[in-house]
This record gives sequence, C-alpha cells and structure tokens, in this order.
Amino acid sequence: MPSDAPKVRVGVGAFILESSSQQCFANPRFLIGKRINSHGAGSWATPGGHLEFGETPEICAAREVLEETGLKVMNVRFLTLTNDFMPDDNKHYITIFMVCERENATAEPENMEPDKCEAWQWASWEDLLKWVKQEAEAQGGVVEKKLFTPLLNLVRQHPGIEPWYV
Repeated sequence: MPSDAPKVRVGVGAFILESSSQQCFANPRFLIGKRINSHGAGSWATPGGHLEFGETPEICAAREVLEETGLKVMNVRFLTLTNDFMPDDNKHYITIFMVCERENATAEPENMEPDKCEAWQWASWEDLLKWVKQEAEAQGGVVEKKLFTPLLNLVRQHPGIEPWYV
C-alpha cells in the first residue's frame, strides 16, 4: 500500500449533558456547535477532536471540551463508536463518543476557538432525532440543522441509543 494512501483516523466526540439530574433523562440536553473552516464546515457537532498518540478517550474528551468551550468536565465515560466514511472529503474516521458532565453545573460554554466554531448551544435529544429524520427526508435539500457525519451516524448506526444510559 502506498504511504500516501488515506488513513483511518480516530476522533472523539463529547456529549456534555446539561444536567445530570434524573428529571432530565427523558430528553437530555447536550452541547452542540456549528463547525467552520474544516471538513464538515456548516454542520453541527458535539465538541471533540483527534485522539492523540498515547491519550485515552476520556482524557481526549476532557481536553477537547476545555480547549473548545472552556468547560471543565467530570464523570467522562464511553457511550459508543461510529464508523464514519466521508468520501466527499476523502476522510474515514472511527469516532468514539463519550458522555460527561460539567464540573460546575451552572458554567456556560465560551467559544474558545472562533476560527473553528461559529457558536455553541444546548440541544435536546429529541431535537437531534428530529434533525436526523429531516436530513434523511430532505435528500440533500435544506434542513433546519445540518449535522456532522459522526453525529448522523450515531443515530443511524445505533438506533435507540441514549446518552444517559451509560
């Protein structure tokens, strides 16, 4: 195989739950941001990035969340992973999704990397399911929120998964 052949990369996405209280488990809210200036530009995704050599997914998730949002997180745990082939970008990722909570439950995200993210907002799990359905029905047309491929694949590859069961 030629050395310049595309490589499969490992990404880590972090579902930061807005609340860890039992009342929110029916429809948990989590943080998403609008990507700019990289593959998936214009799409919405959880905070995250590349797993660095020797790094655990837990450490990667906490590092990326802090770098991107200024939030410190705790109780970082594995949710699932997705297989994300993006032929239009000539990219292939395995994305490890983690779930975590804010150390300070009232802290709000800051946009620490405005060259990579347009804005952060809280969204509900029902919102995510609605947006995935809209993308499937739109077949390339206009949708309320365009989702980053790993987030779409999370719902498509793992029907019924919910981030509060871990």
